[in-house]
Amino acid sequence: MPQNKNISMAGETWRMFRILSEFVDGFETLTSLEKAVTVFGSARTPQDDPYYLQAVECGRLLASEKFAVITGGGPGIMEAANKGAYEARGHSVGLNITLPMEQHANPYLTHSLTFRYFFVRKVMFVKYASGFIIFPGGFGTMDEFFESMTLIQTLKIEPFPVVCIGHEFWDGLIDWLRDTMRDKFRYISPNDLDLFSVTDDVEEAVRIVKEHHHKRQEILRHMPASDHPANQTTAEGTRQGFDPMFDGSFYSLELD
Repeated sequence: MPQNKNISMAGETWRMFRILSEFVDGFETLTSLEKAVTVFGSARTPQDDPYYLQAVECGRLLASEKFAVITGGGPGIMEAANKGAYEARGHSVGLNITLPMEQHANPYLTHSLTFRYFFVRKVMFVKYASGFIIFPGGFGTMDEFFESMTLIQTLKIEPFPVVCIGHEFWDGLIDWLRDTMRDKFRYISPNDLDLFSVTDDVEEAVRIVKEHHHKRQEILRHMPASDHPANQTTAEGTRQGFDPMFDGSFYSLELD
């Protein structure tokens, strides 16, 4: 085997350990959080933008309800949500990412991690969240929004509230999801648009998350544990699910 092939194989093996170390760091840092909400939005939002000011208020309100605030740790909306939580003396978490362009962590963090791998970082955003609050943003924000929709739609995670802030920003996308994706092509089910909500009011967004968290805690206290392997929760926070090669009878998960 050529020498450069050996070097390449060694690099692939060590990459596995780097990935593992990122999961370990994330689990050890975030497992102490009792409840948290992940807030997404554009890194390009200036500090005098109305959405920035709303995100500060959102972080403050979440912290006042004893929710930790998790963001991507950068500027813009991320900074604003962290700032609100930090100034309210709450847990303010930044999960940053190494990128080819220079990016600084915002100064309002009580817990900070930096990831090389987007997919590990995404697990942390979902695993420790009681809900997502999503402000206007670009491709990264859309990525997180649609990933949450996919995980909830496929029952890969237990459904949680996804609240989008700003009708002005989101309504055009919702029109397309309804008219084109749902009604014309029928690529989603009629009730899939009920998997998230849109509001201009951050107080309403926080209330939705809070009420769902309390309801879930009450349900869990009275719910018998399911022994079906497909319904078991994995360490990553997702459900085990069915093996696609399994040749047996499937059952449906009925959710309230």
